[in-house]
Amino acid sequence: MVFFVYLWRIMENLFKGIHTLNLDSKGRLGIPTTYRDHIMGLLKGSMVITIDTEEKCLLLYPSATWSKIQNKINELPSFNKNARRIQRLLIGHAEDIDVDTSGRILISRPLRDYASLSKKVTLIGQGEKFEIWNQNFWNENVDKWREEVTSNDDEEALKDISI
Repeated sequence: MVFFVYLWRIMENLFKGIHTLNLDSKGRLGIPTTYRDHIMGLLKGSMVITIDTEEKCLLLYPSATWSKIQNKINELPSFNKNARRIQRLLIGHAEDIDVDTSGRILISRPLRDYASLSKKVTLIGQGEKFEIWNQNFWNENVDKWREEVTSNDDEEALKDISI
């Protein structure tokens, strides 16, 4: 049991950092070698990719993590318009993918089109998931986010976090 708790803690904070990568002409993206052993060993190479409903990027989850998220999404009230929107977009666009023996994932054409992915891609580690961005969109957003001023409401939600 202690071993599984240890593994879960490793997986919780597995993905971090910013990586600039190349997407090949077939839509394959190489996972950075830093994460390949974890993904292939602990996760058996099984992942799920879907769209971000608020930004023009993709989300890449380990299958076990996605399964928990999908269960929560499925439990949302189907008569709520925003809940239905989230269900349709996140689950509707979700695709099971496997990391191949070369450490690559294949991103389907519809998902590449949604995020406007071209040759240069930025992969952002977000703890339990990766975000996959068109490099130009990422750079534009980073500049915008650095200039944004937060409201007091935002500060209240973050009051228990210290860096």
